[in-house]
Amino acid sequence: MSIASLSAKLIRKTRPKATGAAAAGKTPSGRALQKGQQTKMAIIDAALGLATQIGLEGLSIGALAEATQMSKSGVFAHFGSREELQISVIHQYFALFERDVFYVAMEQPRGLPRVKALFANWMKLVAEEIQAGCIFISGAVEFDDRPGPVRDALATSVQTWLAAMNRSIVLAKACGHLRIDVDEEQMAFEIHGLILALHYEARFLNKPGSMERAKKGFDNILARYGVPAAS
Repeated sequence: MSIASLSAKLIRKTRPKATGAAAAGKTPSGRALQKGQQTKMAIIDAALGLATQIGLEGLSIGALAEATQMSKSGVFAHFGSREELQISVIHQYFALFERDVFYVAMEQPRGLPRVKALFANWMKLVAEEIQAGCIFISGAVEFDDRPGPVRDALATSVQTWLAAMNRSIVLAKACGHLRIDVDEEQMAFEIHGLILALHYEARFLNKPGSMERAKKGFDNILARYGVPAAS
Protein backbone atom coordinates (compact mmCIF):
# COMPACT_ATOMS: atom_id res chain seq x y z
CA MET A 1 0.00 0.00 0.00
CA SER A 2 1.39 3.43 -0.97
CA ILE A 3 1.70 6.28 1.49
CA ALA A 4 -1.02 8.11 -0.44
CA SER A 5 -3.57 5.32 0.08
CA LEU A 6 -2.50 4.95 3.71
CA SER A 7 -2.94 8.70 4.12
CA ALA A 8 -6.46 8.48 2.67
CA LYS A 9 -7.24 5.74 5.18
CA LEU A 10 -5.97 7.98 7.97
CA ILE A 11 -8.20 10.86 6.91
CA ARG A 12 -11.30 8.64 6.61
CA LYS A 13 -10.63 7.15 10.03
CA THR A 14 -10.21 10.42 11.91
CA ARG A 15 -12.28 12.91 9.87
CA PRO A 16 -14.76 14.65 12.18
CA LYS A 17 -18.48 14.37 11.52
CA ALA A 18 -20.19 17.09 9.50
CA THR A 19 -21.58 20.01 11.46
CA GLY A 20 -23.54 23.13 10.77
CA ALA A 21 -25.03 23.63 7.31
CA ALA A 22 -23.62 20.33 6.00
CA ALA A 23 -25.23 18.37 8.83
CA ALA A 24 -28.53 20.17 8.27
CA GLY A 25 -28.54 19.26 4.60
CA LYS A 26 -28.10 22.84 3.38
CA THR A 27 -25.86 23.46 0.39
CA PRO A 28 -23.89 26.73 0.47
CA SER A 29 -23.11 28.54 -2.76
CA GLY A 30 -19.86 27.71 -4.56
CA ARG A 31 -18.33 31.09 -3.80
CA ALA A 32 -19.28 30.95 -0.12
CA LEU A 33 -17.96 27.40 0.12
CA GLN A 34 -14.65 28.39 -1.46
CA LYS A 35 -14.30 31.38 0.86
CA GLY A 36 -15.15 29.21 3.84
CA GLN A 37 -12.52 26.66 2.86
CA GLN A 38 -9.90 29.37 2.40
CA THR A 39 -10.70 30.79 5.82
CA LYS A 40 -10.57 27.34 7.40
CA MET A 41 -7.17 26.60 5.83
CA ALA A 42 -5.84 29.95 7.06
CA ILE A 43 -6.99 29.04 10.57
CA ILE A 44 -5.39 25.58 10.32
CA ASP A 45 -2.10 27.09 9.14
CA ALA A 46 -2.12 29.49 12.08
CA ALA A 47 -3.00 26.64 14.44
CA LEU A 48 -0.13 24.55 13.08
CA GLY A 49 2.27 27.40 13.72
CA LEU A 50 1.01 27.67 17.29
CA ALA A 51 1.08 23.91 17.86
CA THR A 52 4.75 23.64 16.91
CA GLN A 53 5.51 26.14 19.67
CA ILE A 54 3.03 25.25 22.44
CA GLY A 55 1.96 21.72 21.47
CA LEU A 56 -1.39 20.35 20.40
CA GLU A 57 -2.63 20.39 23.98
CA GLY A 58 -1.95 24.12 24.17
CA LEU A 59 -4.31 24.85 21.29
CA SER A 60 -7.64 26.39 22.14
CA ILE A 61 -10.38 28.17 20.24
CA GLY A 62 -9.68 31.30 22.28
CA ALA A 63 -5.91 31.32 21.66
CA LEU A 64 -6.44 30.75 17.95
CA ALA A 65 -9.07 33.48 17.74
CA GLU A 66 -6.56 35.89 19.26
CA ALA A 67 -3.78 34.77 16.91
CA THR A 68 -5.96 35.11 13.80
CA GLN A 69 -7.79 38.22 15.03
CA MET A 70 -11.12 36.46 14.63
CA SER A 71 -13.98 36.03 17.04
CA LYS A 72 -14.22 32.82 19.06
CA SER A 73 -17.57 32.11 17.42
CA GLY A 74 -15.98 32.57 13.99
CA VAL A 75 -13.27 30.01 14.73
CA PHE A 76 -15.74 27.67 16.43
CA ALA A 77 -18.00 27.75 13.36
CA HIS A 78 -15.23 26.12 11.28
CA PHE A 79 -14.33 23.37 13.75
CA GLY A 80 -16.94 23.01 16.46
CA SER A 81 -14.53 21.67 19.06
CA ARG A 82 -10.90 21.81 20.11
CA GLU A 83 -10.54 18.11 19.30
CA GLU A 84 -11.65 18.70 15.72
CA LEU A 85 -9.15 21.56 15.47
CA GLN A 86 -6.31 19.37 16.79
CA ILE A 87 -7.10 16.59 14.31
CA SER A 88 -7.19 19.10 11.43
CA VAL A 89 -3.73 20.34 12.47
CA ILE A 90 -2.39 16.77 12.51
CA HIS A 91 -3.77 16.13 9.02
CA GLN A 92 -2.19 19.33 7.72
CA TYR A 93 1.18 18.56 9.32
CA PHE A 94 1.12 15.08 7.82
CA ALA A 95 0.24 16.45 4.37
CA LEU A 96 3.21 18.84 4.49
CA PHE A 97 5.50 16.11 5.82
CA GLU A 98 4.38 13.81 3.02
CA ARG A 99 4.96 16.51 0.40
CA ASP A 100 8.41 17.58 1.60
CA VAL A 101 9.84 14.21 2.63
CA PHE A 102 8.09 11.41 0.77
CA TYR A 103 7.03 12.69 -2.64
CA VAL A 104 10.36 14.36 -3.37
CA ALA A 105 12.15 11.09 -2.57
CA MET A 106 9.87 9.17 -4.94
CA GLU A 107 11.59 10.97 -7.81
CA GLN A 108 14.69 8.87 -7.07
CA PRO A 109 15.14 5.34 -8.44
CA ARG A 110 13.92 2.46 -6.34
CA GLY A 111 16.44 0.99 -3.94
CA LEU A 112 19.15 2.62 -1.88
CA PRO A 113 18.95 5.99 -3.72
CA ARG A 114 15.35 6.33 -2.52
CA VAL A 115 16.18 5.29 1.05
CA LYS A 116 18.98 7.87 1.10
CA ALA A 117 16.64 10.54 -0.27
CA LEU A 118 14.00 9.78 2.36
CA PHE A 119 16.56 10.17 5.13
CA ALA A 120 18.10 13.31 3.59
CA ASN A 121 14.67 14.94 3.25
CA TRP A 122 13.78 13.92 6.79
CA MET A 123 17.01 15.44 8.07
CA LYS A 124 16.32 18.65 6.19
CA LEU A 125 12.94 18.90 7.88
CA VAL A 126 14.48 18.17 11.27
CA ALA A 127 16.95 21.02 10.75
CA GLU A 128 14.00 23.38 10.39
CA GLU A 129 12.12 21.85 13.31
CA ILE A 130 14.98 22.21 15.78
CA GLN A 131 13.68 25.73 16.33
CA ALA A 132 9.99 25.21 15.59
CA GLY A 133 9.30 21.75 16.99
CA CYS A 134 7.81 18.53 15.61
CA ILE A 135 4.11 17.72 16.00
CA PHE A 136 4.77 13.98 15.82
CA ILE A 137 7.26 14.07 18.70
CA SER A 138 5.59 16.63 20.96
CA GLY A 139 2.21 15.02 20.28
CA ALA A 140 3.53 11.60 21.28
CA VAL A 141 4.55 13.02 24.66
CA GLU A 142 1.21 14.74 25.15
CA PHE A 143 -1.07 11.89 24.04
CA ASP A 144 0.90 8.66 24.55
CA ASP A 145 -1.36 7.59 27.43
CA ARG A 146 -4.54 9.39 26.40
CA PRO A 147 -6.76 7.23 24.16
CA GLY A 148 -9.05 9.03 21.74
CA PRO A 149 -9.35 10.46 18.21
CA VAL A 150 -6.41 12.87 18.57
CA ARG A 151 -4.05 10.12 19.68
CA ASP A 152 -5.39 7.87 16.90
CA ALA A 153 -4.71 10.55 14.29
CA LEU A 154 -1.17 11.06 15.56
CA ALA A 155 -0.36 7.36 15.81
CA THR A 156 -1.78 6.56 12.39
CA SER A 157 0.22 9.40 10.82
CA VAL A 158 3.48 8.10 12.28
CA GLN A 159 2.64 4.49 11.42
CA THR A 160 1.86 5.50 7.83
CA TRP A 161 5.21 7.26 7.46
CA LEU A 162 7.19 4.43 9.06
CA ALA A 163 5.42 1.93 6.79
CA ALA A 164 6.58 3.97 3.79
CA MET A 165 10.17 3.98 5.07
CA ASN A 166 9.97 0.23 5.70
CA ARG A 167 8.65 -0.33 2.18
CA SER A 168 11.55 1.62 0.68
CA ILE A 169 13.98 -0.62 2.58
CA VAL A 170 12.17 -3.75 1.36
CA LEU A 171 12.52 -2.50 -2.22
CA ALA A 172 16.21 -1.71 -1.67
CA LYS A 173 16.73 -5.28 -0.52
CA ALA A 174 14.81 -6.61 -3.52
CA CYS A 175 17.00 -4.49 -5.81
CA GLY A 176 20.10 -6.17 -4.35
CA HIS A 177 21.35 -3.02 -2.63
CA LEU A 178 21.15 -4.56 0.84
CA ARG A 179 22.35 -7.88 2.21
CA ILE A 180 19.93 -10.75 1.76
CA ASP A 181 19.80 -11.38 5.52
CA VAL A 182 18.87 -7.80 6.43
CA ASP A 183 15.92 -7.41 8.81
CA GLU A 184 14.01 -4.56 7.17
CA GLU A 185 12.05 -3.66 10.31
CA GLN A 186 15.25 -3.49 12.36
CA MET A 187 16.88 -1.18 9.83
CA ALA A 188 13.82 1.10 9.78
CA PHE A 189 13.79 1.07 13.59
CA GLU A 190 17.42 2.19 13.74
CA ILE A 191 16.85 4.99 11.22
CA HIS A 192 13.83 6.21 13.19
CA GLY A 193 15.92 6.04 16.36
CA LEU A 194 18.50 8.37 14.83
CA ILE A 195 15.83 10.99 14.13
CA LEU A 196 14.40 10.76 17.65
CA ALA A 197 17.88 11.04 19.20
CA LEU A 198 18.66 14.01 16.96
CA HIS A 199 15.54 15.89 18.08
CA TYR A 200 16.36 15.23 21.73
CA GLU A 201 20.00 16.24 21.54
CA ALA A 202 19.66 19.18 19.16
CA ARG A 203 16.41 20.71 20.46
CA PHE A 204 16.31 19.75 24.15
CA LEU A 205 20.01 19.46 25.06
CA ASN A 206 21.30 21.98 22.49
CA LYS A 207 24.33 19.81 21.81
CA PRO A 208 26.48 21.04 18.92
CA GLY A 209 27.34 18.57 16.17
CA SER A 210 24.12 16.59 16.54
CA MET A 211 23.27 16.78 12.83
CA GLU A 212 26.69 15.48 11.86
CA ARG A 213 26.42 12.60 14.33
CA ALA A 214 23.03 11.63 12.93
CA LYS A 215 24.40 11.63 9.39
CA LYS A 216 27.36 9.52 10.52
CA GLY A 217 24.95 7.15 12.24
CA PHE A 218 23.03 6.72 8.99
CA ASP A 219 26.26 6.05 7.09
CA ASN A 220 27.12 3.39 9.68
CA ILE A 221 23.74 1.75 9.16
CA LEU A 222 24.29 1.63 5.40
CA ALA A 223 27.78 0.20 5.91
CA ARG A 224 26.46 -2.58 8.12
CA TYR A 225 23.42 -3.51 6.00
CA GLY A 226 24.57 -2.60 2.52
CA VAL A 227 26.11 -4.93 -0.04
CA PRO A 228 29.90 -4.37 -0.15
CA ALA A 229 31.08 -2.67 -3.34
CA ALA A 230 32.74 -4.99 -5.81
CA SER A 231 36.53 -4.61 -5.79
